[in-house]
Amino acid sequence: MENPVEIIIKKRSGGKLTEAEIKAMVNGYVAEKVPDYQMSAFLMAIFFAGMDDEETYFLTKCYIDSGVNLSFDANTVDKHSTGGVGDKVSIVLAPIVAACGGKIPMFSGRGLGHTGGTLDKLEAIPNFSTDLDEESFRRIIGDCGFSIASQSKQMVPADKKIYALRDVTGTVESFPLITASIMSKKIAEGAKNLVIDLKVGTGAFMKTLPDAKELGRRLKKVGEAFGQKVRIVYTCMNNPIGAYIGNGLEIKECIEYLQGKSYPDLHVINKALAVQMLMLSDLARDEAEAGKMVERVIADGSALKCLGRFIELQGGDARVTENTDLLPQAEVEVPIVADRSGYVQGINSQAIGYALIELGAGRRELTDKLDYGTGAKILVKIGDEVSEKQNLGVVYCRDEQLGVEVARKIVEAIDVGDKSVPKEKLILDIE
Repeated sequence: MENPVEIIIKKRSGGKLTEAEIKAMVNGYVAEKVPDYQMSAFLMAIFFAGMDDEETYFLTKCYIDSGVNLSFDANTVDKHSTGGVGDKVSIVLAPIVAACGGKIPMFSGRGLGHTGGTLDKLEAIPNFSTDLDEESFRRIIGDCGFSIASQSKQMVPADKKIYALRDVTGTVESFPLITASIMSKKIAEGAKNLVIDLKVGTGAFMKTLPDAKELGRRLKKVGEAFGQKVRIVYTCMNNPIGAYIGNGLEIKECIEYLQGKSYPDLHVINKALAVQMLMLSDLARDEAEAGKMVERVIADGSALKCLGRFIELQGGDARVTENTDLLPQAEVEVPIVADRSGYVQGINSQAIGYALIELGAGRRELTDKLDYGTGAKILVKIGDEVSEKQNLGVVYCRDEQLGVEVARKIVEAIDVGDKSVPKEKLILDIE
């Protein structure tokens, strides 16, 4: 075996690692031959010295080769989001694309910190299961066009183990490590085409468009090196997406959206992603045709029907698509009231996400128990004019005193000033 110390020193000094050296570190760590302290040093060396495109490819390949891989037909397509507050897009996007004829194998994650997780939101549906074996996963996709499930322990175990170490060693914010983590999972799950919703802004991991573009370039280059067609949609994450934040509440919003209720920003982002997915899957010739397909399956109810079938196949109570009162609900409602007049200058989505953790709508630790009925509804966006004492939204909670404190924190997170500001552009670029 290659000497871990020599590999660490080489990378620390800015050297380029070979595939054998990267494999020695990754496989050695998975096999518990490389200890935590050496892998921590290796990750920190990557954090500071970086990796070029070829090294990033080798790292991604090591992650993929560490576990089982699935394979699907050429026209399968998936979507990945880099995460945001109120980001429930996958839950409406998948049934829309499926209703248009797409096949979407999707593995998703759980929420940690200020951003929510798609699996947590789906598990707000009574009896819904995200834990599927491969046979069930494939059967459900064959039946309703898509499945959203948790990643099995056999898929990309190297990333799972290394990510846990990155989380406690301050090495999360590294382009090559992020790229290998995202793309290894998306390639291993077998979809031949991928659309990435790369969030940019105050509520996102990537704060500026230039940084997001560099990450997008790396993601696309690695995907294409593995024969995957990749499209990057850069979306603004300065506002929470939609109106609701919180697991059961976001499912309610998804259902209402597919029923035809207007949620303008959710629609703009969802449609942009769906259009790219349909074009990559060769289901639409151009953006105009794809856009009409999206509007049609929402209007005729076929996307909602597809969502209901998916819920049923994964053990959930599909009646929620007709009656959202069957979803978990918090009995106490506390208004969020503006403390001054003016214009919304900015919204600290991250602060709102952390405030809602106090209600059980999110987690500080992966072992924390969620309260699926709690959360908030935010009625304003950047650029809106508000008046003093205006109702800016609602906090849904179990304890009124705690709800009042969370509402206060949300008011503080909504910056109201005298200057009029323009509305946010939601789609920043598509590559």
